[in-house]
Parts: sequence; structure tokens; C-alpha cells
Amino acid sequence: MYLVGEALIGDGAELAHIDLLMGDKEGPIGAAFANAVSQLSEGHTPLLAVVRPNLLAKPVTVVIPKVTLRDMAHVNEMFGPVQAAVAKAVADCVEENVFSGIDIEDTVIMVSAFVHPEAADYNKIYRFNYGATKLALHRALEKFPDTKTLVFEKDRAAHGIMGFKVTRLWDPPYLQVAMDLVDMNKVAKVLKDVPENDHVIIEAGTPLIKKFGLNIIGEIRKLRANAFIIADMKILDTGNLEARMAADATADAVVVSGLAPVSTIEKAISEARKVGIYSIIDMLNVQNPAKLIAGLKVKPDIVELHRAIDTEDTAHSWGDIPSIKKAAGGKLLVATAGGIRVDVVRDALKAGADILVVGRAITASKDIGHAADEFLDQLNQEEIDQFRVMTDF
Repeated sequence: MYLVGEALIGDGAELAHIDLLMGDKEGPIGAAFANAVSQLSEGHTPLLAVVRPNLLAKPVTVVIPKVTLRDMAHVNEMFGPVQAAVAKAVADCVEENVFSGIDIEDTVIMVSAFVHPEAADYNKIYRFNYGATKLALHRALEKFPDTKTLVFEKDRAAHGIMGFKVTRLWDPPYLQVAMDLVDMNKVAKVLKDVPENDHVIIEAGTPLIKKFGLNIIGEIRKLRANAFIIADMKILDTGNLEARMAADATADAVVVSGLAPVSTIEKAISEARKVGIYSIIDMLNVQNPAKLIAGLKVKPDIVELHRAIDTEDTAHSWGDIPSIKKAAGGKLLVATAGGIRVDVVRDALKAGADILVVGRAITASKDIGHAADEFLDQLNQEEIDQFRVMTDF
């Protein structure tokens, strides 16, 4: 038996985070347990979990401090409320028959516990660590999460302690606000006035990047830390290098031109995948987008069907979006761009578009917030609290 569980519960300095291993005394967990108890490390002294002095929890459990214990106040928190909470959680699980079918005499548990140096409330420390230990035990025994839950949740929630979220595009349709601007004051106003919404994407347009360089991504990030930001670089050569540059600038996606050599497109896509950002092919002037996608060894995350600003006197043509998605194997988002107005949103969505790229209809509006809201109303998408800390699934 080799089971792994994890749980985070609480808030503030008293927040509890538990990493848990459980297994047989005669197996690798048992060997690690013995090493932990017998090979002490300064500031990380392991301690057996006892409900009270002289009352050992079963299965036998060792608590290992994650944070270096530097003073007696910190030591007392670990040897007091944390130790008691872990032991009581294990003991209660015995009473509740959580270990049904497991010989608790032949089983050991290892618990790595976190206590912030600024934690002070013993009551909260105890209650949060009790809940986290119990939840981690249940998750270990249930082998949580299953693959389906992991894949479903990975893009829907932010890490509770990280302080910002890395937004992913899992719930189309989206409104992409294209900032083809060259004035930083105007950029700041757009970012301030466009509503915070899970279904808003921010694009650093090609003119903006040409004017200020990729450092503009960092400037946008200062004003919209949680935004999904696209670097519209329209890469034509050195695909891997420029995709890496966009990622290093903290962009969430990079745009490569569909007119670039196939090798450049494939290198940009592959590099984007390596560094964890989206790859977008801009199909401006590409006659057969589906054919291009079908011929690629690696497929992009997004295809943008783009009517150029200089040709906006022509009618909108969304093309055969289903055929483009089919060419990519089905998992592909399609964006439509070029003079998009509120009155064509429904037509674009009906044609299969997942992202509506809107520039001047929002950025040049006298009331930027209202203009953006009009588009968002057409999308009719609910937001989700991506900062939720899920303890129930």
C-alpha cells in the first residue's frame, strides 16, 4: 500500500496545508517513517502524533514540520495544536471506520504540516489542521483526484496562496479586446474601463508591441494581473525564439502568422506548448485555413479568421469553421476578427466562433465600459469563482 493525500483548509496565517503518505510498515512508507523518526534535522524535528501525552494515535503517525522551527513559539504550535489535531483526526477516522479493511497495526502514516511563522491563534491552528488531515486521509484512501476530475478542474481554479490566477480558455465564447494602440495613456484607460470578467481576453496588438516592445505585456499585467493576455506578434520567422520571448514576457498566448513557413508555425506551436502558453495562427490572407491546419504536424490552440482593417469595406466571411475544427482534430478554438460590431456577434457565434475579437468598437468608444458590456451581454456567459478553494467535488 502506497497512498498519497493532500488538503488545504483555512485562511490567514493559521491556514493549514497537509501532505500525507500512508502505507505498510514493511514497505517504502514504513522505511521512510523509520528514517524520519531516527534521522533528525535541525528545525524540522519529526514528532509522533499523540492525542495527549502517552496516548499514541493509530495507525502510528509521524508529523514532519514543513517550515523550519526557529523559536519556541513556533515549536509550541507544532508540538501543541498541530500534533493534537493530526492525532485526533486519525483517531476519529478509526472510530468512523474510515480504515475499514486496513490493518491499522501494520500501517503507518506520514504527515507533513505547514505552520506559518506568524500564526498565533491555537484554536484556528488546531481546527484547520484537524480538517486538513482528515480530508487528506479520505483523499488518500479514495485515490483522489481521478483523471476526469483533474482534467476538468485544472483550468477552473487558481492556487489559493499564489495570489493571482493563470486564466485558461475553457468556457467559450470569449470577448477579446484588441488594443491596436500606440498611446500608453489610452492603453491604461482601456484596461481600467473594460470590466473584470472571466470571458474577457486582452490583446496586445501588433502596433502596440511594435511601439513599446514585449515589455508592454508586463505593463498590462500591472493593471490586469489576472488577465489572459495575447501577444499579437504575427511571427513570420524564428518561431521557437519569438514564442519563448512572449512567454518570458508573461504573455498567455502568442500569435504566429499563417503566411509563415510551415516549419516556423510548427516551431512556434511546439515552443508555446513547452512553456505552457497558447498558440494562435492568424489566417490573414490565408486562402484555405483548414488545409493549412490539416497539414501541420502539431496543431495550434486557436485559429483567428482575420479580416484586415484595410479591407473592412468588404463583407464579413467566417468561412467554414467546422471544417477548420475538424482539421485540428476537434479541440480548437476559432476567433473572428476585423471590424466586429455588436450586431454581428450572434451571426459569428452561430457560425461556430469561440472568440470575438473587437478593437475600435470598444477602444475608440466614448464609453469603453458600456461598449464592452454590450458585447458581453451578447455572449451571455456566467462567471465562475476561480479563486475557490475546493474541499468538496
